[in-house]
Amino acid sequence: MNQISVIKIAVYAGIGAALVGLIAFIVNWTAWGGGMPGYRFFLFPGNLTLVYIWHPLFTEEIDFWPKLAIHILGQFTVVSLFTALITAALKRLPRFLTL
Repeated sequence: MNQISVIKIAVYAGIGAALVGLIAFIVNWTAWGGGMPGYRFFLFPGNLTLVYIWHPLFTEEIDFWPKLAIHILGQFTVVSLFTALITAALKRLPRFLTL
């Protein structure tokens, strides 16, 4: 694990989360009509950014496509940052265990 960059792992995790978020959103929108089981679980990072970061800055009257883009960007950002923190901590863990 020491040979793989923390940033590279975080970006891949963020891209994966954004893709899962997009797929969950599309399936929820088209197949379930808004009530898909597990929807809030899959899109939790994006919902965090919408509620606590973007909602105070913008009003509810934002158009659909910009709101979706902000949601997926938040999904990517939160997962990437969290993955980078966890990966960096795990990379430093062997140093603390051998002291």
